[in-house]
Amino acid sequence: MTKLCPLFSGSSGNSYYIGGSESGILIDAGKSAKQLAHTLLENGIQPEMVKGVFVTHEHTDHVQGVRVFASRYNIPVFATEGTLAAMDEKAILNGTFEYKIVGGGVEIEGMKVCPFPISHDCCEGCGYVVSTSDGRRTAFVTDLGYVSEEVEEAVCGCDTVVLESNHDVGMLKSGFYPYELKRRILSKKGHLSNEASSEFLVSLIKSGTTRVLLAHLSRENNMPELARQTALCALSGSGMKKDIDFLLKVAAERNTEGALLY
Repeated sequence: MTKLCPLFSGSSGNSYYIGGSESGILIDAGKSAKQLAHTLLENGIQPEMVKGVFVTHEHTDHVQGVRVFASRYNIPVFATEGTLAAMDEKAILNGTFEYKIVGGGVEIEGMKVCPFPISHDCCEGCGYVVSTSDGRRTAFVTDLGYVSEEVEEAVCGCDTVVLESNHDVGMLKSGFYPYELKRRILSKKGHLSNEASSEFLVSLIKSGTTRVLLAHLSRENNMPELARQTALCALSGSGMKKDIDFLLKVAAERNTEGALLY
């Protein structure tokens, strides 16, 4: 049975494990190698089970532990050409591990991992759709300023979606962040708000998605229950029923409760 386990989620670090009982991959490695290994073990996953790290983009909260973790466990790192170039410029690739361009997709450990473009203030960011041997598809959709046609085309119809619900617009606008940072977050190369995320959720559930994990919540400009209720309000307003038409969870900053099984 495939296991989806959000290890870390939020502006302080992001990493997700997906795979089977013997092996799997990480989507991002945005915490230290020590923290990644410890949290994997807490969730019943041996670090040696990780056979690849797929990076969405070069920002620190997604790559902090890549170099040490990949080198320590001899794991290849995959990313777009632009992301690899940006990581190289930051000296993140100065390690002994192997790194590869994801291109049109990668076959690994019985899974097919396909990138799709996102709009974010990075070099060549992407999300990923992971197709597993049990016939399911899981999409990882975070760090995007808006939902483009390319994102819709890639993600709609996936069984499970890890979807950014970064901020509440009202909290962000009235908060302490400087104007330029607020402007960046609200831009088309920033982050998806609760409202925008919820609007997309309606389309996802209609397309066949049954499991949703709201992710990458801002500690300063959001609250888990606010993100959850915004999503539930939009979905119930469209006639969809929780636990019947869909399952909805919110990712914790650090997961110690075990994997999501599906």
